Amino acid sequence: MLLGDLIARFDDEAVASETLLRLGDLRLVAAMRAGAEETGLTLGAYARVIIRHYADTAPDDEWTQLMGLLSRAEDPGAACLMRAFAYTLAEEPKEAR
Repeated sequence: MLLGDLIARFDDEAVASETLLRLGDLRLVAAMRAGAEETGLTLGAYARVIIRHYADTAPDDEWTQLMGLLSRAEDPGAACLMRAFAYTLAEEPKEAR
């Protein structure tokens, strides 16, 4: 399944939760769940917001680093999601999370 197709299926909470859990970073999953709760969004909707924000705002050097990471990753889709989630959550002010 293509990454875009997977993200499009994030309106199914089971798909969103399963995808996040498969990333294997429980702190990241907890931060995503907390962010979703605080914004009043479902986990899948929040994940799509985070990915869109990353795509729209990540600077050129971040994209360069992502491309290097993807070239070495066993699962490029998972690597891309983890990078987008971690990068975007790290740049949010703490009170916005």
